[in-house]
Amino acid sequence: MPMDKSAVIFDTDPGQDDAVAILTALASPELEVIGISTVAGNIPLKLTTKNALKLVELAGRTEVPVYPGCDRPLGRALVTAEHVHGETGLDGPDLPEPVTQPQALHGADFIIETVRQREPGTVTLMTLGPLTNVALAFAKAPDIVKRLKGLVMMGGGCFEGGNITPAAEFNVYVDPEAAAMVFASGVGVTVLSLDVTHQMLSTRERIEAFRALGNKAGEAVAAMLSFSERFDVAKYGSSGAPLHDPCVTGYVLDPSIFEGRDVNVEVETGSRLTRGMTVCDYWGVTDRPKNAFWVRSADSDRFFGLLTERIGRLP
Repeated sequence: MPMDKSAVIFDTDPGQDDAVAILTALASPELEVIGISTVAGNIPLKLTTKNALKLVELAGRTEVPVYPGCDRPLGRALVTAEHVHGETGLDGPDLPEPVTQPQALHGADFIIETVRQREPGTVTLMTLGPLTNVALAFAKAPDIVKRLKGLVMMGGGCFEGGNITPAAEFNVYVDPEAAAMVFASGVGVTVLSLDVTHQMLSTRERIEAFRALGNKAGEAVAAMLSFSERFDVAKYGSSGAPLHDPCVTGYVLDPSIFEGRDVNVEVETGSRLTRGMTVCDYWGVTDRPKNAFWVRSADSDRFFGLLTERIGRLP
C-alpha cells in the first residue's frame, strides 16, 4: 500500500542546525515537503535563501521550491548570528553555489496560497527561525489559521532561560512581536524550546556517526556540526553543542521521542531586559488559557539515531 504522507512547509533561516532539520525531512518518505520559505534571522535573507537552495541540491530534491520571505522583523532592526554560524550561515562544508533559482512569490504569500489550496487540517508549518513570515501570513489571511493541522516551532525557553540574552532564545528575540502574534492566533503550537534542545548534544561520537555514513550529505552534516559546535561547547562547557532545529523534524516524524505538556505561553515585547522572553506557565499558576504544547524532554539517543538513519538515505 502507498504511504500516506504528511504535508509540511518549512519556514527557516539556515543555519547549520536548520540544515540538518531540512535534510532529515527531505530524506523522510513520511513527509511531503511542499516548499521552503526563507526569513532573515541567523543571517540576512539573501544568504538564508541561497542556503536553502544549496540544501535542496545537496539532498537531490531540487523539485522542492524555495520562496524568499521577509528581510527584516515586523518592527525592529534585524539581529543576526554570524558569531555562531559563520559569515555564510553554513560555514563548515564547501557546498557549491546553487544552480536552482528561488521562486518569485513572497514566502508569506506562498504559505497563504498553499494552505488555502490544500484540504483543511492537512498542512503543518515547521518553523526554524523568527516567525516574521508566519505572522505576516496570519495577518494577511486569518482564515488559514484554522485550516492548518498545526505549527511546530523551535524557539523559546523556560527552565533553560535564553541563549541570546539571559531571558530570550534567539528566534523569538529577533522578532518578538511576530512570535506574540502567532501564540495569540489560535493556531495549535508545539514548542521545541531550549529546555529540550539543550539535551540534544552533538557530541564528537554523534558527529563522527554522520561522517561514517560515507555519503555527501553525511560529510556535509559532520562538517557543519564540527564548525557550529565550537561556539556552544566553549559557551556551555559541555561535551557537544545543542542541536536545536532538528528537534522540530524529529518531533514531526516521531513524537514518542519527546515529552511535554499543554501550557500558556506569552511573549514579552516591551521590556528592555526581557525582550523576547517566552513566559511559559508550566505549573499552571495563572488562569490564562493553554495555547501551546511545551516540549521539555526527549530521548537523545533515539533522536540522534533517527537523524543519522535518515541522513544516510541521501546522496
